[in-house]
Amino acid sequence: MDKPLKVEIITYAPTAYYHCQHCEVVWKETGFSKGIREEQIANGLPQEMLNEYAVISDWVRRLFRKYCDRVAVQVIDAASFECVWKSLRYGVHRYPAVIVDGQDKSIGMDLTLADASIARRLAAALSV
Repeated sequence: MDKPLKVEIITYAPTAYYHCQHCEVVWKETGFSKGIREEQIANGLPQEMLNEYAVISDWVRRLFRKYCDRVAVQVIDAASFECVWKSLRYGVHRYPAVIVDGQDKSIGMDLTLADASIARRLAAALSV
């Protein structure tokens, strides 16, 4: 396998964990974000969404334990501009959504379909 299998996850992510690197540099240098992180962590998402994010995070950790560097995971915040583009591109209108290799998609918290898609695509890549 030449490159890792791309796994994109569109989900609501706590704001404190999702900023572009350029913004982070600017905010750090200006001191603008000082103290904001703590408030974002405390109030970023309702408890139900934080629980969903925890389940997805655990799933991603399991993916890396099982497949190591054979998968590349990108988390896309459902409240971002990038989400708008990805949602239109993949025809996704509910979250969380997992898109495997730009083609297979699974919607919702049942990640067994995404697991099966990842396993199938990695097995196919090995047999080539």
